[in-house]
Order: sequence, then C-alpha cells, then structure tokens
Amino acid sequence: MRAKRLSLVLLCAFMVFAAAPAVRQAFAEDAAKPADPGLSDVLTDLLHGVEGENATSGPDKRVPFGREEVQLSFAPLVKQTAPAVVNVYASQTAKVTSPFEGDPFFEEFFGRAQPRAQSSLGSGVLVDPSGVIVTNFHVIKDADEVKVATADGREFTSKVMLKDETLDLAVLKIESDKPFPVIAIGDSDALEVGDLVLAIGNPFGVGQTTTSGIVSALARSHIGVSDSGYFIQTDAAINPGNSGGALINMGGQLVGINTAIYSRSGGSIGIGFAIPANMVRAFADAAKAGLDFFERPYIGAEFEAVTPQIAESLGMEKPTGALVSSVDATGPAGKAGLKAGDVVLQINGKPVESIEALDYRMATLSIGTKANFAVLTKGQKAAMDIALERAPEGAKASEVTLHGRSPFSGAKVAELSPRLAQKLGLRTDLKGVTVIDINRDSPAADFGFLPGDIVREVNGTTIDTAATLAQVAQQDTRWWRFTVERGGQILRQVLRY
Repeated sequence: MRAKRLSLVLLCAFMVFAAAPAVRQAFAEDAAKPADPGLSDVLTDLLHGVEGENATSGPDKRVPFGREEVQLSFAPLVKQTAPAVVNVYASQTAKVTSPFEGDPFFEEFFGRAQPRAQSSLGSGVLVDPSGVIVTNFHVIKDADEVKVATADGREFTSKVMLKDETLDLAVLKIESDKPFPVIAIGDSDALEVGDLVLAIGNPFGVGQTTTSGIVSALARSHIGVSDSGYFIQTDAAINPGNSGGALINMGGQLVGINTAIYSRSGGSIGIGFAIPANMVRAFADAAKAGLDFFERPYIGAEFEAVTPQIAESLGMEKPTGALVSSVDATGPAGKAGLKAGDVVLQINGKPVESIEALDYRMATLSIGTKANFAVLTKGQKAAMDIALERAPEGAKASEVTLHGRSPFSGAKVAELSPRLAQKLGLRTDLKGVTVIDINRDSPAADFGFLPGDIVREVNGTTIDTAATLAQVAQQDTRWWRFTVERGGQILRQVLRY
C-alpha cells in the first residue's frame, strides 16, 4: 500500500512538471534573478493561458490569485467617499380640490379642502467644500422646501442654485462654518465597459447604502428619462431613493450621478443609468458662476439624426454622426464653412455616434473657446475649427403677461431669440411668440398651455409679436380658434370659453 501511494505521488509530480515548463524555469531563475516574476505571477499567466510577453491581460488587470487577493475590500474607498453623499428631502404643498368648493352651504358643514403635504426622497453629492450639492431635477421638482441631511447626521435647509429638467440635474447650496467633505469629479470619458464602480445613495429611505457592479455600457440613449440621451449603464444595484447619488470609480472619483433604473417591478434588476460626470461638472460650474440657466455653446447650426437611408445616400458605411439640417450664415459654423448636408463625425477627436452624442459633447464644452469638428462634406472628410459663442440675445425681448377673459390669461409670453430658445429647450433657429411661464392657478394652466409653446395664430390673426397676442387676447368673444406649435407639431384648437 505504501509503495502504491509513493508511486502516485511521483506520478502527480511528474505530470505537473511536464505540463508547466515555465514553472520549472521560474524555480531555477528565481534565486539568480530576484527581480524577475515569481512563481505566483507565472501561475497567474498560466491561468490566463499565456506565457511571458504574450500575455494580453496587462500588468494592472488579472484574475485574483491567492486568498489574500480574493479578500480585497472596498471599505477604504467607501470610507473616503461616503461622507460626501447626502440625503435630499423635498416637500411640496399640493392643492386639494373639493366638489363643494365655493358653495357656502356645504362649506359650512364639511369645511374647506385643506392643502396636503407631499414629499420626495433622493440623494445628492457634495462637489465643493462650500456646500455645493448636485442631485437630480426630478428629486426636487416643484418643491417648496428642500432639506439636506449629511452623513454625520446634520440637517440643513438648502437653496436651489440651478435646475434643468431637460438634463434632469439640479444644484443645491447649504451653509456651514466648516468645509464639507467632497468627492472629486473624474473624467467619465475615461470609463470603459467592464470597469468596476460603486453606487452610493439612500434607496427606499433605509439609510446610506453602497452597492458594487461594473460599467455595463456607455452612451445609452432613448431611455425616456430626460431629453439628455447620453447615459452610463451599470449593473450596480440602484433603487428608488438612489436618484442623485454617486457613481464612483476605483480611484474614488465621481464618474456619474445615478438617475434611473429599468424595472418592471420598481426594484433593481441590474439595469441602472447615470448621468456622466463631465456633464455634471459643466452644470455645476454654471451654477457656481451664477447663471440663471445652463447655457450651451452656440454655433448657429441645427442637426438631425443620420438614418440608414441618409447614410446610404451619402455613401456612408453605416448610420453615424449628426446631419447638419440648417446653418446660420452669419453664425460661427457658417463662418467656419459648415454647410447643410454635412455630417459631423467627431468633436475634438471624440467620436459623435449620434445626435444625442453631439448634444452631450457640445454641452460639456466651454463658451469662449474653439472646437475642432471632423465632418463629412460632399463625400470627403474635412476638419474645421468653430468658435463656441454665447447664444445671441437678439432684440430686447419684451415679456408680456396676458390678462382678460381668454384661454391665454395667466400666461407670460415673449418673442423668441436664440438665447431664449436655448433656455426653453427649443431649436435656436425658431421664430415667433412663445409661452415662457404659466401662473399655476390660471385659465392658461387649466387649458394645458406649457412653457415653450409657440402661438402661431389666434382667431385668424397671425401672431408675430407679443404685443399682437396681448391685443388679440383682449377680444370680446366666447369662441376661440388658435394654432400652437409644440415640440415640432402643429396643434389646432377650437373652443368656447
């Protein structure tokens, strides 16, 4: 029996040394050359199925080897970043209507309808020691009061510095006599699919929670969250309440603001989306500069998607880039030589895969600088430098609040300029009279008018100035026929009021 065991041991040893000559060589060279890779590194290469210089995994990325590497922890990274993630509580007083409202008899017995408080819960990230916080717009939308609770248990009433529904971003400000902990904003363009990330937030209000995962995809669009179409996708668990929380990389840098999940049940199924940090940085800088809205660089051109049919007609191998639909000859793009029909392929060396990618790239650039555009024009590739300017104000817009007995009563209107169009999220080449604000308790709000609606015609009169609309709205009539442009669609309405 002992002889059989000895034979088995010798056979196993022989098989190991015969199958792995690199291991024998490592033993022989280890004593003579201490600086050479050790046995564990050789075995790691063997686990990858490669040897020496043929290894493709790189020195910084390999499978864990040994119990010590398997037991690595994210704890130091969480301790470094978690104090800068806050809880955001937004409250709003909602008006409750009663069928007996205005009837003195029933109000005598049933009383008046009492306003009801509504609240929402989310997360935020401190990005400046002075107390600047980035969160999602939908967390604080229509809020009358926004409170912030820090990780150390303190609570602050915050002020909204800047918000943008199209980007689903908002910046808050809290005050303290001591600096706040922050998370440095990283470069989201450096992310790659497969990179490890951590999501920190307050899901379901249970308290600060950290989850881990990887970057599942980049440049996701058309997910129905906001007009912004450029998201980081991750499988790190994100749930309701995580909105506005931090997505961080392994360097402890903020690479995204957690925004939404794809779910059929309301809980995480491993498909979450985050706004890239480069967009967050540009938005936070605009807030700290005191801007009243997030200004994007203006070049005097409008774009549309490249469809497969357009790509084929232009001789392109696949539909990619953004097609130039119109150019203002007096604007920066027109002066640089950009023409309608050209296709933008890159900006500053970064690929432009779609019109959403173009919007994202443009929004992260600084006004007052220049950008290099790689374009396809008449079948040939060309490059041009285009100045990034502030959208023109145009003639001083006269804002008019409409009164009287008309469906427009309570609406504030003004004549469009490129800057006003940008503020309202409209195409900068549009002209006309647009609604810029609505009184919440007004006929205009009841009839469903929205900021950004362009009034084209009322009772047979073409509306070209705010004064014209104000005059028409004073007509003594019960019948109203009007045409409104909304989101590129023409809406016609006839009603008795």
